[in-house]
Amino acid sequence: MTTRSSSCRRASVAEKEAPDNVVELRARALRLLARREHTRQELENKLSPHAGSSAELQGLISGLKQKNQLSEERFAEGRARQLARKYGAARIRQDLKAKGVSDELISRVTSDGELERARAILERKYREPAATRAERAKRMRFLQSRGFSSDIIFKLLSSRSAD
Repeated sequence: MTTRSSSCRRASVAEKEAPDNVVELRARALRLLARREHTRQELENKLSPHAGSSAELQGLISGLKQKNQLSEERFAEGRARQLARKYGAARIRQDLKAKGVSDELISRVTSDGELERARAILERKYREPAATRAERAKRMRFLQSRGFSSDIIFKLLSSRSAD
């Protein structure tokens, strides 16, 4: 009886290794896109083990882009909005670049409101302005680790210490 169940397991493993046909591959892509937005690069990486050929995969992804089911703009805007609660523009740019978003699109989504975001993040973390030089340096390192530029940090901390 054990040989029979192990042979069934081998058969199911062999079925899983067979590439998906176009309909199954499209269904898999739509399931992934229903969960969250993806970039073209992410979707290619996730679907390539299941695709029969790269031409089939490229055709599917092009079709999804034409029907606006796959949009890097939506992904970039959503990801930037999600990361903006915690991080600065440099960190957001780095994350989007790692996900395969184009430089032009990155610059368009990360260009606004960095000073206000830094102020809000700093006020959430530290309730009172820095009293000593060491505390100010600590806050500077904190903001720098979050991806804020040095000129934004200096503007913010010089205005907070003047209060």
